Amino acid sequence: MQSIRGLDQIPVTGLKRVGPKLAERLRKLRIETVADLLFHLPSRYQDRSRLRPLHELRDGDEALVEGVVEASQIAVGRRRSLKVWLREGRDGLGGGLMLRFFHFSRAQIEAMGRRGTRLRCFGEVRQGPQSLEMVHPEVQYRTDDLRTGTAVDQPLTPIYPSTEGMQQITWRALTDQALALLAAHPRSLADLVPVEITTPLRLPALDEALRTVHRPPVETPVQQLVERSHPACLRLAFDEMLAHQLALRRLRQERRHLSADPMLGDDRLRGRLLAGLPFQLTAAQRRVVDEIAADLGRPRPMMRLLQGDVGSGKTVVAALAALQAVECGRQVALMAPTELLAEQHRKSLDGWLAPLGIEVAWLSGRHKGAERAQVLARLADGGAPVVVGTHALFQQDVRFAEPPGGLGLAIIDEQHRFGVHQRMALREKGAGAGRLPHQLIMTATPIPRSLAMAVYADLDLSVIDELPPGRTPITTVAVPDSRRDEVIERVRSACASGRQAYWVCTLVEESEALQAQAAEDAAADLRERLGGLRIGLVHGRVKAAEREPVMAAFAAGELDLLVATTVIEVGVDVPNASLMIIENPERLGLAQLHQLRGRVGRGQVESYCVLLFHAPLSANARERLDILRRETSGFAIADADLRMRGAGEVLGTRQAGMASFRLADPLRDKDLVRSAQQGSDLLLEDGSVEGAGRVAGLIRRWLGDREDYGRV
Repeated sequence: MQSIRGLDQIPVTGLKRVGPKLAERLRKLRIETVADLLFHLPSRYQDRSRLRPLHELRDGDEALVEGVVEASQIAVGRRRSLKVWLREGRDGLGGGLMLRFFHFSRAQIEAMGRRGTRLRCFGEVRQGPQSLEMVHPEVQYRTDDLRTGTAVDQPLTPIYPSTEGMQQITWRALTDQALALLAAHPRSLADLVPVEITTPLRLPALDEALRTVHRPPVETPVQQLVERSHPACLRLAFDEMLAHQLALRRLRQERRHLSADPMLGDDRLRGRLLAGLPFQLTAAQRRVVDEIAADLGRPRPMMRLLQGDVGSGKTVVAALAALQAVECGRQVALMAPTELLAEQHRKSLDGWLAPLGIEVAWLSGRHKGAERAQVLARLADGGAPVVVGTHALFQQDVRFAEPPGGLGLAIIDEQHRFGVHQRMALREKGAGAGRLPHQLIMTATPIPRSLAMAVYADLDLSVIDELPPGRTPITTVAVPDSRRDEVIERVRSACASGRQAYWVCTLVEESEALQAQAAEDAAADLRERLGGLRIGLVHGRVKAAEREPVMAAFAAGELDLLVATTVIEVGVDVPNASLMIIENPERLGLAQLHQLRGRVGRGQVESYCVLLFHAPLSANARERLDILRRETSGFAIADADLRMRGAGEVLGTRQAGMASFRLADPLRDKDLVRSAQQGSDLLLEDGSVEGAGRVAGLIRRWLGDREDYGRV
């Protein structure tokens, strides 16, 4: 392990105490070399560099505090615990905090229970039943003068993303070794970004940025690191964003050499559909239809992202694109992530296309035996020009017709819910004679343009940025569940006036079985308390054959109240429904809440959404509900959701896919997006061997094998 070798050539097994078991754990996180270890960056920091006054503490803070014991007691409840109350000063004035210990010794009771004892504690602050508290903080006993708010001679402690069996002390030991190698041999890690790109941005050198982020000096401004606005963070965020831009633009360049059958169409089917619609397309819809039509007429595969708010009319745009392909004798597949959403798409398309003599086939996981074989045969012989389905569409035995027919257009709804390999499998269904199908990707999650430019640089973007006329504004209110009886009476009143309502149940656990149980319990309770109302129930564990008649009955006005889980989040359109109750909304993200709320307000009558929350709310949950009450625009809500949760979680790409950022945040770092685009242009225009090496090296450094995920 000498200076001659680059750190990207030195395996982690060359570091002290890295045996086969630890090496395997690191490999799970794509860490195989010392350079990989350096680019495994801290996700956050524990701030032990200064004391926080007790009166400044907020729910969720991780803080170092100091105070005087005011009182203590052993509480006996569901669990025996030691409670210790701290005050800020000797006089007992100032902020207060309760320490809670579930495991404690007699010595601790005597030491911490003595009034006037001064303690220094580090831990996470939580909102308890009566006050803020820390559960099992690290505790030091202080004998020097109490100086709350003074500095502590200790740098910020980095906390690394980890995997099972990896402790933070191990991460720090490994990165200490990697940083020592970098300090001893600065040239062993190549800075792949040319200085003419970084200099105008006034960003530090790569090795300096890495040292600062991994081991912040004591004098480093804490807030800058926490907010990722420190120059060291910006340098690494820029490199990462540049790598993503390079990968996405390289994919875009590659696609220029791919072929697809141009599908111009003759407008006979589209014209008939437009003439028969009971509404006029909005200007935004017409613009997007023209953009898609132009793409389909070109001899290279369309890769277009269509985004629009809840109720903006994406499905009719998809129907017109499908008809353009059918006019050219090609087949169309529309894939949705859930059976319920797929069923809704099938119903909409069938209503529009059946009068034109076009069969809309349906394929899901529940199709078995002869029924499935019949659908597959109709797809294989071209008898079914349009098929709607779930993940069942990309299974191995699904085949489309042979050229000159076959799959010409794949439409993927809510694409971020599918695994990358699933989307690739559907694309390959239409590959033949060196040609690929066109792809239209739809999402109801509005994405700010700065984020779309960074995450979807390989796609063309279409936005439906207006709602059809006649949509009624929705009034949103937040009500504690202690007023549940009032809310139930409000449901009774709405239904008595001829309107319909939704009651949505959620649970903390991501379990379909538990959600189903919660919905069933709620339905039983509401049936008992709302005697005389017609109440239906749907959830993910109700078979589609049983669920469809319930949904149809609700749509036909034969049910007053529909109790459901979040399966009704998208694709349900009942204009007479004017009231939505969402239980425990604090457990859902803003985008999902906005989607659920969009199930009402589809008719002419004033509509309401009641957020039935369980108190006390965390500061974060309170902010989410306030935003939802205040905002009605999906784009404004998406901006807020991105600020609170980050790009990766909103897009559903934390697990896989190119949009998963380690440090960069395209919304927070939007000022760097344009510079990253310009930098990627410079690097891609450099036709030299060195330039190609820089491009390949940056992509490998920040994305590894994830670049392949973009080839869908």
